[in-house]
Amino acid sequence: MDDYLKNPAEIEAQSLRLVRAATDFSGFDELQQQIVMRLVHTCGNPEIAQQVRISSAAIDSGINALNRNCHVLCDVEMVKQGLTRRGLTRDPLCFLNDHKTVACAASSGETRTMSALALWKPYLENSIAIIGNAPTALFRLMEMLESGSAKPALVIGMPVGFVGSPESKNYLWNHYRELGIECITLQGRVGGSALAVGAFNTLVRLKNDSRP
Repeated sequence: MDDYLKNPAEIEAQSLRLVRAATDFSGFDELQQQIVMRLVHTCGNPEIAQQVRISSAAIDSGINALNRNCHVLCDVEMVKQGLTRRGLTRDPLCFLNDHKTVACAASSGETRTMSALALWKPYLENSIAIIGNAPTALFRLMEMLESGSAKPALVIGMPVGFVGSPESKNYLWNHYRELGIECITLQGRVGGSALAVGAFNTLVRLKNDSRP
């Protein structure tokens, strides 16, 4: 039992070496590869690299938004709690448990994650919107954008599941230009809060690393 790595820096360095050796980064530029590496590292599956989609200006748009002290909007508390606060001047926002959300969902018969997005509206412009759990939230966000809502600087759309998850992310990727946004997403059923958090936290690290 004594023959295992204990030093956190060594563990991370070796992990990332193994990720890079096992992953096909074809089609991703140097910065995009950092996002892909973190996603692969988070779930332990190099094959998901083939499902990652990153729009051409997504990283620049996200970093610029962070440099402008943008709002960060989260669909669920698990996403919010996982986000790094390093370099952020505003606390991330999640309205899932707000009493208005609970009342709206009860009266409409919608999911709470859908209803919570009504409270995003004052904060949406030039924000970073992170959806790591609920396909219905991603669908609702795209409905809002199609109806003329203010546009976030970046959408990290990685809901997980068998119902609506592949379809919501496929719609995001096929229509992000029409919606007027940049996006990072993961095709298929795979997703979840940890992956969405990993993408955002990598973006924050890239922003901090780019400082003079």
